Amino acid sequence: MSPLDWGVFLITLSGVMWYGLWRGRGNRTADDYLRAGQSMPWYSVLLGVMATQASAITFLSAPGQAFTDGMRFVQYYFGLPLAMIVISVVFIPMFRRFNVYTAYEFLEQRFDRRVRLVTSVLFLLSRGLSTGISIYAPSIIVATLLDMNIYATNVIVGGLLLVYTLSGGARSVAYTQTLMFGIILASMLAAGYFLVQGLPLNMSMSDALYLTDIAGKFNVITTTFDLHDKYNIWSGLIGGFFLALSYFGTDQSQVGRFITGKNIRESRIGLLVNGVVKIPMQYGILLIGALLVALYSVVPSPIFFNESVAARARYADSSGSAALEQKWGAASTALAKTADGVLARRQGAEQEYRAAYDSTVRLRAEYRTFVRSTGIMESNDTNYIFLHYVRTMLPAGLIGLIFAVVIMASWGSISAGFHSLATASVVDLRGITETESDIRAARWHTLLWAVFGIAMSMLATQMGSLIEAVNILGSLFYGPILGIFLVAFFVRKANGTDVFRGAIVAEVLVVAFWIFNVVSFLWLNVVGTLAVVIYCYVSSANHREAPAQSAR
Repeated sequence: MSPLDWGVFLITLSGVMWYGLWRGRGNRTADDYLRAGQSMPWYSVLLGVMATQASAITFLSAPGQAFTDGMRFVQYYFGLPLAMIVISVVFIPMFRRFNVYTAYEFLEQRFDRRVRLVTSVLFLLSRGLSTGISIYAPSIIVATLLDMNIYATNVIVGGLLLVYTLSGGARSVAYTQTLMFGIILASMLAAGYFLVQGLPLNMSMSDALYLTDIAGKFNVITTTFDLHDKYNIWSGLIGGFFLALSYFGTDQSQVGRFITGKNIRESRIGLLVNGVVKIPMQYGILLIGALLVALYSVVPSPIFFNESVAARARYADSSGSAALEQKWGAASTALAKTADGVLARRQGAEQEYRAAYDSTVRLRAEYRTFVRSTGIMESNDTNYIFLHYVRTMLPAGLIGLIFAVVIMASWGSISAGFHSLATASVVDLRGITETESDIRAARWHTLLWAVFGIAMSMLATQMGSLIEAVNILGSLFYGPILGIFLVAFFVRKANGTDVFRGAIVAEVLVVAFWIFNVVSFLWLNVVGTLAVVIYCYVSSANHREAPAQSAR
């Protein structure tokens, strides 16, 4: 980066850290530290909810997801608006009525402590693992900028945000998320603007969309009903609804954001506005990746976007790398030629362009296989595609800001993750004593979960698309958790034993469905939820029949 980029990068990040420390001062009670005294306005709730979900994974991996798999990932969010309505009507009033610190406190009052603990442990496991993945995403940038080992940068990224998270608790998390998300949205809009303005002179926005569509990446709506297809309108509306309902309504990282609202109205407005703006925002981020397909059809691009891994593979097998890169040069030239034919509206050019594009896709897959053959585990470069564009195409100053933005996005979600994990483990496993020792315990728990998250981030180097990986991981746990809450709300006769057994059965079933690839991951949320609800409904029906049978 240029000196200007470095200056923007360092000033932005240090400014956010200072702001978090300043805003988080003055915590005196557990309520201050864990719920920010329930004093946040609706816009802080909104930006906190969005910032917690929209981590660095969203801004780093989503464009790469669209570049490789097209726009169909946006269907994943189609069930979210309906989920926001249900949470606003059912979940928020219930949590407010019971005045909870965590969502799982309610379950002990409804059932017993055993159900509260098993649900909290499921949350702790899923959120701890996914927070580790969230740490890895910005570590990619730090490793690239400083030419450092990715494992060392995991420690740096995970450790820096602890400075204000440990000190300020929920208040620091809420206020820094509000500031950071504003900067993030402005920066992504700027990146999209410069991408459109940077298209070659003979390519308009409509031309770029046309090339993207021919390449098969402008597949926003997929109507085919296929339980094995990860992204279609049915998995998005049904599976996405169950996932969003569980994530926003029962995951403490999100519940912890909206219970900080001043009242029920403020919390509801924050969630409902999120349901309105989330899909357009995600569409715009994915569109950046889709437009890169058109840009890199006429502008040279590498066969593998993770340049440091490509250099290692080249060193391990220079002849194999050279042969593939030679093929890539010829394929890239052919792609650019056919793209020019499409833009000139030459007859038959569309078929030629699609064939040339498919050839580049096969070569990239062949190169990933080659990387694995050299013993290098990081053989997927999806998360580096947008990063390559930022480094090579954006103007000085904006490069440093975008890099800072991706790290800030990670801080927003990771700090919320650390705080929610600490809140759940302190409140649900240790218990609140209403003394100053609660704050000390919460800080120690925050530190311990940070260590756990950093340790888990070391495993993320072997994953592909991070935005897909984190959602698959959530889908392994969110269904049973949501099922427990739905039983608590709507199956009045169910008792703690029913729910405990149902949760265990459902979790085993979900894991089995995933291992044997019975359905795609979004449907796992439906499977887990229905398994708990059906088990508890049948079991509670047997309870009602038992007295009549014994009387006879």
